[in-house]
Amino acid sequence: METFAVRDLTFFYPEQEQPALERVNLTVEQGAFLVLCGPSGCGKSTLLRQLKPTLTPHGHRLGEIDFEGAPLGKLDRRSQSAKIGFVQQSPENQIVTDKVWHELAFGLESLGYDTPTIRRRVSEMASFFGIQDWFYRNVAELSGGQKQLLNLASVMALQPSVLILDEPTSQLDPIAGAEFLTTLGRINRELGTTVILTEHRLEEVFPLATDVAVMERGRILCTGTPAEVGTALKERSDALFAAMPEPMRIWAAVETDAPCPVTVGQGRAWLEELAQKQPLLPLPAEQIPAPGETVLRADEVWFRYEKELPDAVKGLSLTLGRGEFLALLGGNGTGKTTTLGLLAGLYRPYRGTCEVSGRIALLPQDPQTLFVKKTVREDLLEMLEREKLSREEQVEELAHAVSLCQLEELLDRHPYDLSGGEQQRAALAKVLLRKPEILLLDEPTKGLDAEFKQVFAQILRTLLHRGVAVLMVSHDVAFCARYAHRCALFFDGAITAEGTPRAFFSGNSFYTTAANRMARSVLPQAVTAEDVIAACGGVLPPEPPLPEDGETFPKERQEPVKRQKKQLPLWRKLLSAVSGAVAVALFIMTVRVTDLSALVGSGGISAEGVSNLGWSAALLAALAVFAASVSRRVEAPVRPAQIPEDRRKLPKRTLAAAVMILLLIPVTIFIGFSYLENRHYYLTALLVLLEIMLPFFLVFEGRKPRARELVLIAALCALGVVGRLAFFMLPQFSPVLALVILAGVAFGGETGFLVGAVTMLVSNMALGQGPWTPWQMFAMGLIGFLAGVLFRKGVLGRGRAALCAFGVLAAIVIYGGIMNPASALMWLHDLTPQILLAYYITGFPMDCIHATGTALFLWLAAEPMLEKLDRIKVKYGLVE
Repeated sequence: METFAVRDLTFFYPEQEQPALERVNLTVEQGAFLVLCGPSGCGKSTLLRQLKPTLTPHGHRLGEIDFEGAPLGKLDRRSQSAKIGFVQQSPENQIVTDKVWHELAFGLESLGYDTPTIRRRVSEMASFFGIQDWFYRNVAELSGGQKQLLNLASVMALQPSVLILDEPTSQLDPIAGAEFLTTLGRINRELGTTVILTEHRLEEVFPLATDVAVMERGRILCTGTPAEVGTALKERSDALFAAMPEPMRIWAAVETDAPCPVTVGQGRAWLEELAQKQPLLPLPAEQIPAPGETVLRADEVWFRYEKELPDAVKGLSLTLGRGEFLALLGGNGTGKTTTLGLLAGLYRPYRGTCEVSGRIALLPQDPQTLFVKKTVREDLLEMLEREKLSREEQVEELAHAVSLCQLEELLDRHPYDLSGGEQQRAALAKVLLRKPEILLLDEPTKGLDAEFKQVFAQILRTLLHRGVAVLMVSHDVAFCARYAHRCALFFDGAITAEGTPRAFFSGNSFYTTAANRMARSVLPQAVTAEDVIAACGGVLPPEPPLPEDGETFPKERQEPVKRQKKQLPLWRKLLSAVSGAVAVALFIMTVRVTDLSALVGSGGISAEGVSNLGWSAALLAALAVFAASVSRRVEAPVRPAQIPEDRRKLPKRTLAAAVMILLLIPVTIFIGFSYLENRHYYLTALLVLLEIMLPFFLVFEGRKPRARELVLIAALCALGVVGRLAFFMLPQFSPVLALVILAGVAFGGETGFLVGAVTMLVSNMALGQGPWTPWQMFAMGLIGFLAGVLFRKGVLGRGRAALCAFGVLAAIVIYGGIMNPASALMWLHDLTPQILLAYYITGFPMDCIHATGTALFLWLAAEPMLEKLDRIKVKYGLVE
């Protein structure tokens, strides 16, 4: 029976012209162990996520996918969760609880299994995966290998019929990675679970595979057993063969009629048979250049993150010379990354010294920490902003970095939309633009395909030739064995062994290469595939030349229209200066009154109240003049800033929400005030909340809501709550109203209302609930709803000036206009115009503070916030 049948699958990411997948046809039989391989960016992860609907990225898809004989799209979510297991690349991205035992039970609890079933399955998985010894530990205390094993066990507790894994060992050391893959093989053999896996450690995984599919540029290049794929790629002389396991690569480079070996054992048998037929040649001498002067030194360095914690680095001593390449290897959690942080100056040791001579640059393990712009192009340009270079010099520098790291086709894409290997290349280019003299690399080959690893090695060789010192932390033993000048084993916070690659790896049993394990009986000093090929008289592939410097920097696909600011005329500058100064003076006069009771008297408004009222009116006028005088037109950006006229008609959902917000909610608040006498304000707030959410329930009744939509709304609400609590010491000065306006503009009136109302309800749990809560929910939510409606109708623009003006008016007219009389209603039952006017006068200073804070936050955060929300809408399909 077929587990998956993929037919003519084509997939486009949003706003991308080239398909990520193109006419993919693939069949996966039940019980198969399929390895999906190919260069980074070829579409492997995209294809895997098409097989799990809840993880499928947003985009345009053509073709069909069947799961166990039925269309995958018709599989209900419960069956999908139980039958299709998915293990992601990063262990941290999948763990959701704090305890090991709870993580094992989480999926079963979510699917509603009874307690005896949960206990039976959890105990079974803990026994099968050897988790008993750390069953009750905190997840944060686990190593990377244990976390990934826990992810696998948690998925297997659901008893899936197919297990999909996206490079699950990319962040594990060789020993932990081998143990993980061994467990995966047991699952396939003993349980009959179908396994679909992408992996760069093909030496470890090919012996487990029943089928292999090779991808290139979104297409399936060839399929078959590992031996069949190896033979097919050899006949094609394909560059992809460089990614195959070392026994296959050695076999392909030697003239032989023997069948293609796949495992180390098969390769050893083939090599021993070859050695009996012909004498093996002596190994070529190691080419290890002498290091230059010492540029990096650590002398008896000790470091711990906190006083109560154990030492992470213990008496570390090392030296690095100019033009030297030192590779640090070791298990997860031994202190390698901490050492890089110490050498880079990110941490300070409490004992010992670190000496650095020259400019130093660090490429972190997670390349996403370096990306701060919307496109790769902008991220690279950002590195040269501090340099005093002309535009021509910047173009030349960037063209060279882009060509060097093969980024020509990625420049106009968002860095977060790239594959793991593509992100590594972009991050490397960004670091190289700093022209470092000392380069620290943390797992730089993670996610890189074999072809680019060779290019990366050539980049390092060029840097070394220029005198750059390189210190690399890596789990890639094959890369270190071939290219490093010196290798060191890191254990328990210090270096325990070091030497040249041959001396280092030939003496190890586990931290060594597949080539060394294969050739140890006949060539004990051989540690690379190239060593064995040379000894066998085979043909060594030529070293790829460095890419030539780019002649020109690649142009953008759509040249953006820059926002060119026009200079203000002198009279407007003077007017803005005068009106701004007047507004500041009036603001001080308005809010200087600390005793608000002085503004009213027994007979109504006092003389000071009348004076303060005049100042308030003058302040509003000065603010309006200032906003008009400093506003300037800007040319429209590429992305439309306003909804097209043909789409401005309000949908039925919005009209229904308007009826509830403008009619039903005020009636609810009135009933709560009149008949419940404000004593049951919790009930009133709950009714308001339900009425707010009713439009969402109506629209969700017609379609299945996606978790990403609810998560986004929850995140905006949480951000609003945190923002209000962070500024609680400044009454009415908070970013809440600004965030609510932006939520309405970005995602519509209903979302704006929900974010505003829920933010006030939840934040009052910390600041104090009371009869004012329903009023606050209504006032803040109404502003978010109006912002969304006015923007959709084309009345409200997305410019900072327009949003700030709306924010000021909303704070004073709407929020203050609702909360001031509400305060009177809460404390006085008999209302008169004099009482209402008194409450307005005493509340106006606080309304001004509220308006000022809102305008300030909108001025600073509107554009970057809306840009990020736009990206979320496009990437996850939340435009409508």
